[in-house]
Amino acid sequence: MVLYPKLYFKKVTDITLDILRDHNIKGLILDVDNTLIDFDRNMDSKIKLWVDKLKSEDIKFCIVSNTNKVDKVKKVAEELDIPYFYFAKKPCKKGFLQAKQLMNLDNKNIAAVGDQIMTDVIGANRCKMFPILVEPLGKKDIFITKIKRPIEKLIINRYLSKIKKEKV
Repeated sequence: MVLYPKLYFKKVTDITLDILRDHNIKGLILDVDNTLIDFDRNMDSKIKLWVDKLKSEDIKFCIVSNTNKVDKVKKVAEELDIPYFYFAKKPCKKGFLQAKQLMNLDNKNIAAVGDQIMTDVIGANRCKMFPILVEPLGKKDIFITKIKRPIEKLIINRYLSKIKKEKV
């Protein structure tokens, strides 16, 4: 289903090299807001270590963010030393496809990681990429995201119920 991720984790650093290899993922498209940084623009130092470790194993990265604040995305991208696209208008395909072209990988070898179903998961599914949903880093959100969170919570609960049934 277009609304469901392939995997769901508490945070991006829970995504291991083994998990990526198991799914033949060679590149990661990362969201910024509430995925890499919180509302107040704080980033956990473990994220840089995680990115560096995966880079050393030849995993490619690109940031694709919906924010129109280039300074915010640029700062995160520079800190992690990865390319970026901002004001991507996810779930539109453009940002995902720009990242795909930059990483020079097939769609099936790219995972898109983010905290929102309506943008990250739907966009990845539309592009035939591997969607990975993570829990938002914080409770604070911009207004439009606050409106979507209760709907996304219902979808996540259905997804988790489906996964639980499949394991039985």
